[in-house]
Amino acid sequence: MNSDDNAARRPDRPARPARPTLNELRAVAQPPEVRSRKNAEHWTADLYLRHMSIYFTMLLVRTRISANGVTGLMIAAGWAVAAALLIPGIWGPILAVVFCQLQMYIDCCDGEVARWRGTSGPKGVFLDKVGHYTTEGFVGLAIGLRAVGDLGRFSTDPATAFGYAFAGALLAFFIVLNKALNDMVHVSRAFAGLERLPDKAEATSFGRRSVVALLRSAARFVPFHRIYHSVELALLTLAAAIATLISGVPLAGERVLVLALVPLVILATIGHFITIVASSRLTK
Repeated sequence: MNSDDNAARRPDRPARPARPTLNELRAVAQPPEVRSRKNAEHWTADLYLRHMSIYFTMLLVRTRISANGVTGLMIAAGWAVAAALLIPGIWGPILAVVFCQLQMYIDCCDGEVARWRGTSGPKGVFLDKVGHYTTEGFVGLAIGLRAVGDLGRFSTDPATAFGYAFAGALLAFFIVLNKALNDMVHVSRAFAGLERLPDKAEATSFGRRSVVALLRSAARFVPFHRIYHSVELALLTLAAAIATLISGVPLAGERVLVLALVPLVILATIGHFITIVASSRLTK
């Protein structure tokens, strides 16, 4: 989900009531072009968050908080996801799952506040990107540190500790790089003077018989390339913590998780790069 808010009020912004009705707010904050964004919305927004976010947005537009201020709350919730993963045991991942749902919920609201107030702009987009990039990078790093366990291992067992920490750092790097590839497309098109890509599936089309198209179709049956978002990563970490409890082996699930995620994210990044180059996104 891309927030498009800006705290600066434009002189041509429309006059709207300070206490809108739900229908008035929904018509402006959730127009069809927003609800139909297939490439910009996380599945949680499509499934349930957009249905609920309008109620919190109604409360927010009646306060003095800016849309960028709401984005700040989203960033704080995202960073809390990574911080929660550093809590040992099962409760850290449970708390992380709660925070990532809160992050995505607020992420729906900041753009809705901006659209209602007519304050949409590049600053909000920038802050939103900062929030998601840093959150998912921090989460990858936290998964690696969680696999280390007691930080005292950096002294008592440095080879193991630094190995898992490095795996987490590698995971964080490729998660951020994989996300950045999408934005590189938009930057490249802007530099080339091409129009903005629409948030529709057609914007990423391939030739029907191309090898890349066939591989992409096959990936739908095993969509591991979609797990590198804070929501999915938090859920996987919770599953790993449950596996550790069941096995009785300390950190077993967490260590298997990070060692599995690293090669998969590298493969996903390479595949993402190939699909971008082979698609119509970088052509007129």
